[in-house]
Amino acid sequence: MNRFRDRPVGHHSSAVPPIRAQTLLSLPVRLPGIALGRPIDLLLDPAELRVVGFDLLCGDEIHRFLPFPTAVISENEIAIRSPLVLLEEDELAFYRTRTSSLAALRSQDVMRGRRASGRLVDVVVAADGTVDAVVVDDDGREERIPVDETIRLRPASRSAA
Repeated sequence: MNRFRDRPVGHHSSAVPPIRAQTLLSLPVRLPGIALGRPIDLLLDPAELRVVGFDLLCGDEIHRFLPFPTAVISENEIAIRSPLVLLEEDELAFYRTRTSSLAALRSQDVMRGRRASGRLVDVVVAADGTVDAVVVDDDGREERIPVDETIRLRPASRSAA
């Protein structure tokens, strides 16, 4: 299912529809004309239900942090306008200790109020980085649950490291 426009638009644009994290993580990261790497995980603030940024594996095999607000998402790529937005491994470590990785959250219970609604499979990310919906496995059936004030992600641990 194609959920993107043909032309790149900044993630702040209302023209960018919500997108599943698995789709975001399949896109290459490019500086115009240059392939830089690929995102391997999303770093989330589970309390605020917001994407903070990407754990990016670059072509030189070094992990870097790409802040979500600097990404320009299109159908074929996540573009950046300057290599200066990529933060080095020590800065990535800083964000890892203050967020939860999507990989660590997967298979954890998603709570709706006091009730578990299933195990997290994926998140749906809105243009501003907020989590628009969670996708859960509810007894072998995938269900998309819109996020409201009752939804909570329960990380196994706060650290993504």
